[in-house]
Amino acid sequence: MQRVDSVSELRATVAGWRRAGLRVGLVPTMGNLHAGHFSLVSAARECCDRVVASVFVNPTQFGPNEDFSRYPRTLEADAQGLAGQGCDLLFAPAVEAMYPFGLGAATQVEVKGVTETLEGAFRPGHFAGVATVVLRLLNLVQPDVALFGRKDYQQLLTIRRLVTDLGLPITIVDVPTVREPSGLAMSSRNQYLGADEREQAALIYATLQRMRAGVAAGEPVDAVEHAATVALEAAGFRVDYAAVRDAGDLMPPAAGRRQGLIGLIAARLGTTRLIDNLAIDG
Repeated sequence: MQRVDSVSELRATVAGWRRAGLRVGLVPTMGNLHAGHFSLVSAARECCDRVVASVFVNPTQFGPNEDFSRYPRTLEADAQGLAGQGCDLLFAPAVEAMYPFGLGAATQVEVKGVTETLEGAFRPGHFAGVATVVLRLLNLVQPDVALFGRKDYQQLLTIRRLVTDLGLPITIVDVPTVREPSGLAMSSRNQYLGADEREQAALIYATLQRMRAGVAAGEPVDAVEHAATVALEAAGFRVDYAAVRDAGDLMPPAAGRRQGLIGLIAARLGTTRLIDNLAIDG
């Protein structure tokens, strides 16, 4: 596996692949890689001739009171893991390479609509940071395919909107969430959890399953959401939201609708904020 940190090296390598007529896939990550990330690399290998993975902890998507400074950085272990998964190139840039004019003067990209609810309401500016860094990575690599996990569902929708709205010739592929045996969605932030908290965190997925069952049984959406919030709070979580939304645009569904929905939860356990989601098709 080749490892580069400069834009010029990245472009030169990808240009050589292009001249050879090879199909290129991109897996953007913030590092501290786990089986969920590696599933993206595996999916990329299935549909592409060459796979680029990026590792970049993007400062512009963290709020002032969030965990940017303590976000786990494990580049050497990430590199070994990616090589073992058949990744062809690791792009691990410094902040200066991604934001050449500095963070304060960086051009920002904002995706309207889908970013303004749920995570967008609780994390102002988050999706502008996500859209900006993803667009820059897409421009630098110019892949045929870019792959993202479904765990960050609102992020996935944001990137789909971005690519469609700007007419980028890139296919966005979403990959199912990888879960621990307990049902807990794999996340780099899981390592913040103690052993007891890790077991407790599996209640998020169990609650999503109950939300799906409630909608399928014809329960009103607001009742399903309220019951989920109460159950999580009783278990010691601080709930930002437990919502049932339209899977296409994250708007609240019309009364009685049970098809094409998704349940989404964001909740804090101790100092750790966890998110998860589950498709609902009544």
